[in-house]
Amino acid sequence: MLTINPIDAILWTLRRNEKDVIKLYNSLSPLMQAATGASMLNFGYWQGNVNSPIDAQSNLCTLVGKLADLGSYRTLIDVGSGYGAPAVQWSREYRLGNIVCVNINSQQLVNGFKIALSKIENGQVFHACCLRTHFTYINSTSLSLPFATGTVDRIIALESAQHFKPFDRFIEESYRILQTKGLLVIAMPVTVSLDNVLKKLSKLGILNLTWSSEHYGFEYVKSVIRRCRFNIMNVTMIGTQVYEPLALYYTQNRKELRQKITTHYPSYIEKILCKSLVKMMNVSKKGLIEYIVLKAQKL
Repeated sequence: MLTINPIDAILWTLRRNEKDVIKLYNSLSPLMQAATGASMLNFGYWQGNVNSPIDAQSNLCTLVGKLADLGSYRTLIDVGSGYGAPAVQWSREYRLGNIVCVNINSQQLVNGFKIALSKIENGQVFHACCLRTHFTYINSTSLSLPFATGTVDRIIALESAQHFKPFDRFIEESYRILQTKGLLVIAMPVTVSLDNVLKKLSKLGILNLTWSSEHYGFEYVKSVIRRCRFNIMNVTMIGTQVYEPLALYYTQNRKELRQKITTHYPSYIEKILCKSLVKMMNVSKKGLIEYIVLKAQKL
């Protein structure tokens, strides 16, 4: 059974530096894998005929891929790529030539490569389109991307940019490595109308401890992207199709999910998870948090 020192978890959440984020994901990523039976690490987009976390997560990847116009790209950089599952999906959905998965977490990169390799050997995922794609895995910070200036035409940060600190450094780096008219697509949770610390503390409640990323405001995110000379082409707010259906799925299937989770974690972890999801749903209903999918073009 995996154990997590509560004091360590609180410190990771409060400090939220890159080392803390790595430790947090190494400790909690297996929780999501246990609950969903898959290797994607996003909340999912619960629109249409979606009735499971795996379908919702795949749905979010499809939405992001369409917005990034992946059918006409040459080099895609997936920043904060997790285990690389979204990259594999995009390689199936498009005739992609080169995908680079960038992650500060080397353990996730290695495990993602092993997962992909095992599925190739078992014939489960990779077909002709995937095999035509050249996958590269790079262990790097999002704040200093190891690519030459003006050499990339697509950057995606799928539910990862909320961890990048400072956020403007990532946007500046994205601008540097993108070609003129290159696209940056970000999918991330944001706060709305929580413009000071006291409001966040009073309104977010338990999420102040369990929402273990930066709580970037929507207006702040837009202002940074514009200040870094990007043209924001599209912003879709999908919070109502993210937080509430995810929480409802969990509460409606809690008995089964609790059994899966508690085979790997102490029962108190599952209780905190459930309370956090319900709180996230409630503050979403009040319009205090949103989930944005944003497309910007380098001018």
